[in-house]
Amino acid sequence: MPRGGHAASGPAPDPNALRRGRKTDQAGWRTLPAEGRTGEPPEWPLTEPTDREWNIWGDLWEKPQALMWEELGQVLEVALFARTLAEAEKPDARVDVKKMVRGYLDSMGLSVAGMLRNRWRIAPAAEETDAEVLTVTPRRTSARDRLKVVPSGEGS
Repeated sequence: MPRGGHAASGPAPDPNALRRGRKTDQAGWRTLPAEGRTGEPPEWPLTEPTDREWNIWGDLWEKPQALMWEELGQVLEVALFARTLAEAEKPDARVDVKKMVRGYLDSMGLSVAGMLRNRWRIAPAAEETDAEVLTVTPRRTSARDRLKVVPSGEGS
């Protein structure tokens, strides 16, 4: 019997894994700026968009993930997602259309699982102060670090 599963089988990669010192754990992770993509969205590649599709299109191209879509040449996929999402928002939308939206969210890195599978992270917002960043306590490196030395003969 064949082994494995579909492309998204198994747990998603974790950038905070215990063994994150391995080269393979850090390789390939991209940190996207929290500010997102600037500039005008690309030209709409499909037939004439509805007003709702146009609004979704503009919003999508302001997201941090849009930098990767542009780099990977996913203009058509983003347009198809905008069109499908507009269709799925309708009260009488079919279930299969809603399932397609969920698939797009993952493949385009718009869901948490999609971000992990694509190995994308979003950088902390620029408004964060250094004091807020310093409050994060790093993990100890080993069990040995958690051991406490107790001098012999004291207090017994």
